[in-house]
Amino acid sequence: MGSGPEFDYCVVIDDDDDILMASRLLLRRLFNDVATVRSPDEAFPLIQARTPDAVLLDANFARGATDAAEGLAWLERLLGLDPEMVVVMITAHAGVQVAVAAMKRGATDFVSKPWSNEKLLATVRTAASLRRSRKAVAAKGAPPGLASSVAGGSALLGRSPAMARVHSLISRAAPTDANVLVLGENGTGKELVARELHRQSLRADQVMLTVDLGAVSEDLIDSELFGHVKGAFTDARADRVGRIQAADGGTLFLDEIGNLPLRLQPKLLTVLEQRQVTPVGANRPVPVNIRVIAATNLPPEKLRDEGHFRQDLLFRLNTVEIDLPPLRERLEDVPELIDHYLDHYARRYGRPPPQLSAAARAALLVHDWPGNVRALRHALERAVILARDAPLEPEDFALVASGPRIAASAIVAPGPADDLNLERVERRLVEEALKKHGYNISLAAHALGLSRAALYRRMEKHGL
Repeated sequence: MGSGPEFDYCVVIDDDDDILMASRLLLRRLFNDVATVRSPDEAFPLIQARTPDAVLLDANFARGATDAAEGLAWLERLLGLDPEMVVVMITAHAGVQVAVAAMKRGATDFVSKPWSNEKLLATVRTAASLRRSRKAVAAKGAPPGLASSVAGGSALLGRSPAMARVHSLISRAAPTDANVLVLGENGTGKELVARELHRQSLRADQVMLTVDLGAVSEDLIDSELFGHVKGAFTDARADRVGRIQAADGGTLFLDEIGNLPLRLQPKLLTVLEQRQVTPVGANRPVPVNIRVIAATNLPPEKLRDEGHFRQDLLFRLNTVEIDLPPLRERLEDVPELIDHYLDHYARRYGRPPPQLSAAARAALLVHDWPGNVRALRHALERAVILARDAPLEPEDFALVASGPRIAASAIVAPGPADDLNLERVERRLVEEALKKHGYNISLAAHALGLSRAALYRRMEKHGL
């Protein structure tokens, strides 16, 4: 969208000039300003003068050091300066003890040198989003633990019957240690469900680590999840702790679990059954205590295809299964989402919240949203950025239908143009769709972007 970097300020602390230059060039994609320094002593005045959205801290500074003692000591000093600071540890010597110790002492995450650019960007983006959410929660006077559910201005919103069922499942499953599988299309908010499960769990004060299996190349997944020991393969120049072991005591979120290669599925199954992990090249397993939450957008028939996903692993993952509905099946939640994201992006870009015309609000309400909440959020962000003084109109949202739908002009025609009452607008939408398609329920439901059951509920609600 060309809206510029997502965040304001980042500080990178490393004694390797090549690392400083590479990180400065790369992180400009995320931050307006990237400060790079060779020692923590240089960093402290910068951090005290201007609070960063994220800090990247090397674990070792003394020549030949590999125990991360300096990095861990500086980590504690940084968090003493600001307990809500997000610190990502970076090291070429990411032994198991070092990474786990850093996470348990308050590091938000870690990356190992040499890193992949995509991995570093994803890790730092998540860390900076957490910092932003903590600030937002503090500004509203809400409990600090709520930060995990509003990261990046996102929250698990919705009061529809479908979302009420989701919230009920979360509240019942979260306090247990049961593994949870979250199902849903892209953009429905599966990670938000995972974070809410962690927030309400008995592990809420421990780490929650995320592995996006859709973003990690297949040849790196083994090392990323399970870790490796020095010499395990050609480029294994040092021990590396895997995400499973780094999450010890907390929650591991495996996003896009359907992308886990078949050859590695037995290894994950062993971890879940035996509660221990064996790094690549190691001779002895290491005990781990984790709660696993997994998510996928795979359709149920593919997930239950033995040729694509092991059923014994599926049974271990889906002790509790939460199915997130697509937005088109809970359109009654759209008004709340509109107000939430308009307010969020207005504050983010320093603009007054824009007003919506009746036609614009009706168009958003009837749109089929093939990209779900993520697509609605992006449409609202774009509208806030490009908004003029006049109320927003349907054309300000660049809506593209994935199938037949009713034009906004037809939606608002049956009632007064200035009638903004959502109940009456929804009734007119449903009535117009039914009339247009000769009361054919399937065609009317498709035009409205609803399931047949959802349309029947609205017809009953409005006495149609």
